[in-house]
Amino acid sequence: MSWSQILDSHMASRSRLSQEDAVVLYRDAPLHALRNAANQRRVEMNGNKQVTYLIDRNINYTNVCTINCQFCSFYRPPGHEETYTQTLDEISHRVSELESIDGTRILMQGGVNPDLGIVYYTDLLKSLREKHPTIDLDCFSPIEIEGIAEVANLSTLEVLTHLKDAGMHGLPGGGAEMLVESVRKDVSPKKGSPDNWLRVMQEAQSLGLITSATNVFGFGETIENRVEHMSRIRELQDSSLADYSNGFTSFIAWPVQLENNTYGKRNRGRNKFELGAGPTEYLRHVAVSRLFFDNIDHIQASWPTMGLAIAQMALLGGADDAGSTMMEENVVSASGTNKIQASELELQDAIVRAGFVPRRRNSRYEHLETPSPITKLSELASPPPSQF
Repeated sequence: MSWSQILDSHMASRSRLSQEDAVVLYRDAPLHALRNAANQRRVEMNGNKQVTYLIDRNINYTNVCTINCQFCSFYRPPGHEETYTQTLDEISHRVSELESIDGTRILMQGGVNPDLGIVYYTDLLKSLREKHPTIDLDCFSPIEIEGIAEVANLSTLEVLTHLKDAGMHGLPGGGAEMLVESVRKDVSPKKGSPDNWLRVMQEAQSLGLITSATNVFGFGETIENRVEHMSRIRELQDSSLADYSNGFTSFIAWPVQLENNTYGKRNRGRNKFELGAGPTEYLRHVAVSRLFFDNIDHIQASWPTMGLAIAQMALLGGADDAGSTMMEENVVSASGTNKIQASELELQDAIVRAGFVPRRRNSRYEHLETPSPITKLSELASPPPSQF
């Protein structure tokens, strides 16, 4: 069928999009048609008034890593003069700063550090839970869980169980990038397979941990590859919701940043349209993901990589969440992104100027008491961003 027939049929019947139909929409549908359909679906799933956001802090507790992902500018190999591993006091101080601005979560990720045994992680979590009982601890991506399991000679499920017992609240979705073996082997050959990432996430969900799904694109992969990534996440979501009544809270995608890393340098001579992704392609990706994920409630707009203006556009084309204030971030910013922090007022203002009401949330997407936004809806001086 043509893109228009597929889109009309899908919107009329609310039937699940097949991978083949999603590829046709991604490739052929005009952006305005995709965004209109995705916005309609967003309204059906999340209403048309509120956009949520989170006050949190990214804590990158170590930059020591043995995986050597070619698109990562943050890591340092063991023995490098620029390596670091933060102490409990350093991490606790950062959490205290988050508490001072009414934050509710830390997202703590680092590298695969072979010098850290499981006791480091469990002692850290127990101490943070004791010192900061109101802060949700979403910590350690699946590849870090694999690394801890290898050092400790435990299964990943055993590691996750120990970490949950120590106070871990959720498992971040980092490290997914592209869950397609051929792409993964090119950009991060030492990283665990797509099956490993999915298995660790399923184990986390079986334990009741909060999880999110992520996607980095723009490695020169095909549209079919991008949809395959979404399909593998959707399949796991079906399984986990059926088996554990617990799955991914959200889907977050962003284009790879290529400025300051090996992958960008290696491919600098390639056609500029083969790598990375600009605003239009990002908005297309967001719209398709909203239509494709009938079993994931929330789509997050990625302002740290795209900027607040494009994030506003994403909110008008399928996304319903503006992400977090990111009081601190070191991984994406190391790859060349300029602005990686936003105050609560900046996020509120961006949400209001896109035509929505800002609402604080926690990592479970439960709504929290929200201070009045910096700009009243009735006093907006500028219209929402124009459609692409």
